Amino acid sequence: MSRSYTPITHYRSIPFSAVCNGGQTISHDVYRLGSGPPVIIIQELPGIGPQTLQLADEFVEHGFEVILPHLFGPLEKVSVGGNLVRVFCMRKEFSLFKANGSSPIVDWLKALCRDVKTYSKTKGVGVIGMCLTGNFAISLMGDESVLAAVSSQPSMPLLKPTQLHMSAADIDAIKHRIDNTAPIHAYRFDKDPMCTAEKYQSIESAFNDPEATRVITHTLPGKGHSVLTLDFVNESGHPTREALNDILAYFSAQLQ
Repeated sequence: MSRSYTPITHYRSIPFSAVCNGGQTISHDVYRLGSGPPVIIIQELPGIGPQTLQLADEFVEHGFEVILPHLFGPLEKVSVGGNLVRVFCMRKEFSLFKANGSSPIVDWLKALCRDVKTYSKTKGVGVIGMCLTGNFAISLMGDESVLAAVSSQPSMPLLKPTQLHMSAADIDAIKHRIDNTAPIHAYRFDKDPMCTAEKYQSIESAFNDPEATRVITHTLPGKGHSVLTLDFVNESGHPTREALNDILAYFSAQLQ
């Protein structure tokens, strides 16, 4: 039996625009639900489907306000193939294969994080990125508005598991920020073909050293991909349920 979720029509929705470093203006609708410390959940490739809305409900039930930027695809539906085509057509926002640099949409997300921090009058926000947007959560941790970040199955740049979707300057800024806040947490399944052990190794080599563990990597058993949504199992003791419990505790400690 499928789990219920809060329909997107119950969310508050407003458009948000920001000018990115390349000079282009990016605009997307942003959906908000709940009250409390803000957590921005950045959609993965399948879209803002029922599973993502169930994830949002978990945070609302634990006393957070959820912010869902709608970047592409139909709402309340899963559309992997269709959304992949849509993202390929959004080259001005997403640089899917770019190594040593980030996508323009990261600039827009940083502006959104600052805006959310300002209007919520909090000390900072939490962010979750998944799959296509998993690396974005790492990049956002370099911004002063972000206090906690979870990178779930980070997969970009596509087809380049040994490289990262951020510049050397980005990495230095993120490391400095983490040293003054708290480590990032990353999650993947052991047999995930998109987010591989090589990807984890590249992340750990970039951010961790004998003096500091800045990205704490978690590997769950199995061959799934979407740790918090499509492959999430809401059963006590299941690795994905335990991962979400730990994430909720992490955000509570950092934001509440």
